[in-house]
Amino acid sequence: MSRAPDELGAHMSIAGGLPLALERGQALGCHAVQIFLKNQRQWAARPLGDDEARAFRAARRASGIAAVFAHASYLINLATPEPTAWRQAVDAFTDELERGEALGLGCVVIHPGSHLGAGVEWGLGRVADAVREALRRTRGYRVRIALENTAGAGGGLGRTLGELGALLDRAERPRRLGVCLDTCHLFAAGYDVRTAIGYEAAIAECAQAVGLERVLAFHLNDAKAPLGSGLDRHEHIGRGELGLAPFRSLLNDRRLAAVPKVLETPKEPEPVADRRNLATLRRLRRA
Repeated sequence: MSRAPDELGAHMSIAGGLPLALERGQALGCHAVQIFLKNQRQWAARPLGDDEARAFRAARRASGIAAVFAHASYLINLATPEPTAWRQAVDAFTDELERGEALGLGCVVIHPGSHLGAGVEWGLGRVADAVREALRRTRGYRVRIALENTAGAGGGLGRTLGELGALLDRAERPRRLGVCLDTCHLFAAGYDVRTAIGYEAAIAECAQAVGLERVLAFHLNDAKAPLGSGLDRHEHIGRGELGLAPFRSLLNDRRLAAVPKVLETPKEPEPVADRRNLATLRRLRRA
């Protein structure tokens, strides 16, 4: 009996236009694709036109890619204590959600942000306020928000699964709010998922603090830096400190089988690197 298409894919460039990301993903055999909705390192962006949105939706239908979601701009800091910067962050994130809705995406992934020295409790409240405001402005939308776990450097929030759970609680766990888990970030934050015991402990903590039903996506990345380093340094699958074991565990975990999983590993050489990493992951899935 042949297997159903898997949930694996990669982050794809939108250079030349949003629809081209899907064509690139299709060429690599992706069944999931993550994109940026605009230049991730600039605040200003031209409006998303209706024609471009229609072209993207048509390209998605033609590609057959089931899961498509976005990553928000790295500039957005929903935890900032500075009022003007916080309003700018909420405005920018709301714009990302509006674009995601127009394109029919499943979710927009965002780093919770840094409290910039104001303290974890303050930062958690600030992010929760931002999430509630963005959801209020996009009431009736289908696109969801996925808060991503972080490596733990500086004042970054979401380092632990408990902090992600606290963010969900502070925001009162609205239906459209979930999480995205990054394997490199987990390891850098101190979760040793290289053993079966360590992997199961992390999943159990996630189930308790977050709820497995709220895991909307995974970023699959090996780690260049050692356990607990706090450093967000991605490596090719199986070539870093994580090795192959945690990816084998995840890819064969029936509890998380339907969750889309995309690579954010180094692209060079492109597209060979993505193709090799996807092939490595697929070999880890049981026949």
